[in-house]
Amino acid sequence: MALRGALSRLLKSTFSSCQQNRSHSVAILGAPFSKGQKRRGVEHGPKAIRDAGLVERLSNLDYAVHDFGDLTFKHLEKDEHFMHVPFPRTVGRANKLLSGAVSGAVGAGHTCIMLGGDHSLAIGSVEGHAQQCPDLCLIWVDAHADINTPLTSPSGNLHGQSVAFLLKDLQDKMPEVPGFSWLKPFLSARDLVYIGLRDVDPGEHIILKTLGIQYFSMRDIDRMGIQRVMEVTLDHLLARKQRPIHLSFDIDAFDPSLAPATGTPVNGGLTYREGIYLTEEIHNTGLLSVMDVVEVNPTLGATPEAIEATTSLAVDVVASALGQTREGAHIAFPNIPEPKEDTELRL
Repeated sequence: MALRGALSRLLKSTFSSCQQNRSHSVAILGAPFSKGQKRRGVEHGPKAIRDAGLVERLSNLDYAVHDFGDLTFKHLEKDEHFMHVPFPRTVGRANKLLSGAVSGAVGAGHTCIMLGGDHSLAIGSVEGHAQQCPDLCLIWVDAHADINTPLTSPSGNLHGQSVAFLLKDLQDKMPEVPGFSWLKPFLSARDLVYIGLRDVDPGEHIILKTLGIQYFSMRDIDRMGIQRVMEVTLDHLLARKQRPIHLSFDIDAFDPSLAPATGTPVNGGLTYREGIYLTEEIHNTGLLSVMDVVEVNPTLGATPEAIEATTSLAVDVVASALGQTREGAHIAFPNIPEPKEDTELRL
């Protein structure tokens, strides 16, 4: 009986560290890193998102916001290509550093917001999250599947291979990439859902089909509607049990008319309303644990207005995932205020 009670308390405390304690505490981690792809400028994404008012917005939602600043990444002078993959050791080292930072933030009881940087950073972000919450599930919102292996990738860029490093189901298909000896695959294909796909490479397509990964392309969203997409997504991931959600959100999931300052824009993306509904529904589960916001590249905005549109959208997405609603935040007035005698009008 005592053992059962102790086990129950242990499980409760473990779940608490992954979920309940973070309800009013947010950690922001900046990851100014660009070596997962070839376009410079995405390393300025964290500053641009902060400058767009992220901390203020989250503070207004009644969160205790802890901005831990930016991680410092060292770029190796000698980092030869592996096959046609550039900067493998630099990317591996950066993700190992980020993994420790995310693990520390989650372990301290915060909801963690990771600001990229390119999408190769999700390798470390998800892995660090899994150190604390090994039963997590992953929602990947992106125009691209990012599930190439070095053997299928047309470009070799590691920001297009992030998910392949995470999946146990691809372990025997992945060569040993230098810089990643610290990483062991931990995620099952059934614990992953994609939303927003519309630019999938041939090798990625066969991986998605072979592994039976649940995904929703923009055609699926057009056909089903975003409400039904989110119902199926959350049922797929949470029907067996309630567990922490890792949301990895590439800003290029949105249509380029809304988010032009990004490196790989693809026409026909999410509308503003679809993207915000998606994050609102994730918030409504009460299970969001870590969120990545990546691929904001302010140097690719053709005008100041284009940069502002993209960074403001990133802030909106984070705020929505953390409880901002289109009906109002419902923080300032928990009850209808009543007049007091000394405030009544006197003739």
